[in-house]
Amino acid sequence: MSFSTSVRCLPEPFRLVLDSLLQKPGLPFAESLSEEAIATAFEEEGVVFAEEDDEIYTPALTLWAFLSQALFKGEQRSCAAAVARVVVLLVSLGRKACSDNTSAYCRARAKLSEAVLRRITYQVADGCEEALPDDWRWKDGRVFLVDGFTVSMPDTPENQEAYPQPDSQRPGLGFPMARGVVLLSLATAMVAGLAIGPYQGKETGEMALLRELLDRFRPGDVMLADRYFCSYFMICLLKEQGVDVVSRLHQRRTADFRRGKRLGPGDHIVQWLRPPRPDWMDEETYQRMPASIDVREVEVAVAQPGFRVQTLVVVTTLLDAEKYTRQELAELYHRRWLVELDIRAIKCTMGLDVLRCKTPAMVRKELWAGLLAYNMIRRTLLQSALVCKRSPREISFTAAMQKIAASWMQGPLLDADTMETLLETLWKQLSKHRVGHRPHRIEPRAVKRRPNPLALLMQPRADARATLLAGKN
Repeated sequence: MSFSTSVRCLPEPFRLVLDSLLQKPGLPFAESLSEEAIATAFEEEGVVFAEEDDEIYTPALTLWAFLSQALFKGEQRSCAAAVARVVVLLVSLGRKACSDNTSAYCRARAKLSEAVLRRITYQVADGCEEALPDDWRWKDGRVFLVDGFTVSMPDTPENQEAYPQPDSQRPGLGFPMARGVVLLSLATAMVAGLAIGPYQGKETGEMALLRELLDRFRPGDVMLADRYFCSYFMICLLKEQGVDVVSRLHQRRTADFRRGKRLGPGDHIVQWLRPPRPDWMDEETYQRMPASIDVREVEVAVAQPGFRVQTLVVVTTLLDAEKYTRQELAELYHRRWLVELDIRAIKCTMGLDVLRCKTPAMVRKELWAGLLAYNMIRRTLLQSALVCKRSPREISFTAAMQKIAASWMQGPLLDADTMETLLETLWKQLSKHRVGHRPHRIEPRAVKRRPNPLALLMQPRADARATLLAGKN
């Protein structure tokens, strides 16, 4: 591996971030997020600091260190580890090493606004979605998967106030919990929208959070969701924006295929009447909702052994039976399961299920930094899939994350020729890390490895510590 020995200062602003993410101009999907675009986002969001020549933690270097924390787990995710990487980078570039004290970095990280991290995350997702080949899309359109998830965080008074722990946890023994709803592209698997709020309380459910994301859709899109989101008013709100819905029939509704306009076996169009006004909706909005809507119900047979049901009903606003056949809708709904795998990549592979920051503002920034890193890794997958002529859904996200993390420190040091060689090698190797095709896989939800037999903390830690100091068992 060759290094650029002529470099004696940090790269141009924000090129440092792209170099470590193995991105450069001219690559496929590179225009979705360029160095200039990042700089413009920071400027327009008013995130400007460390403008003196002798200041270390500029917005670019702070973002670089913040993203590095999202790529590693355990001790390597700490602020101390991030500062250690900054020290190594500065020395490698011929600069004087900064202090290994984390206070300066933490203050700089706090200056990165949630708005700028969210904007950049959306920008890379939207840009890649626009540049997709037509054969990666479903019916030449954009399909977005919707689902909810939860994250926990350190038990601090600030976090408890903003994101109280569930009532099922005893006071002093639980952890603050936040609920999120995410939009994920079916084609790219990138995060195209996120709303986050408390786990419980008024207007904190997944449906309420989804309403915050309606502006992320555009006419012609399709929302693919499970039956929880099969709501009359949600369908109406989406139809107002020209967005179609494909979901499973809600458990409180029943399908009677003897009624309605018959399109074929187990396929008909029925009319739903407007329910009473819910508490969250004002009277003006309620009157704007149509008195009835036509929806299509499609019965889908499930032949997979071990599946909980043998048949299910898919509801959609795609009424054209010739353009959208019953089989195509069944196959599309079957792909809804991909949202579970994408959320697992975010929460488990990237370790964002348990956040580390101690204030609500920093918790949200940590989550958005992790999602930005997630989208950038997905962009590498798109580049590999395009070059190697594969579907991006066939390539392992874990493998891509591991390779970017392995080259994180070397990226800013490589010359152009070596970077080109590394990229070609990376793409070829990633194409071999294919997600296993395991149809009808059945596995028990249990583990063989036994956990360490540690007692559970059944009282607040301060009380338990006082008991030990008193010499009591």
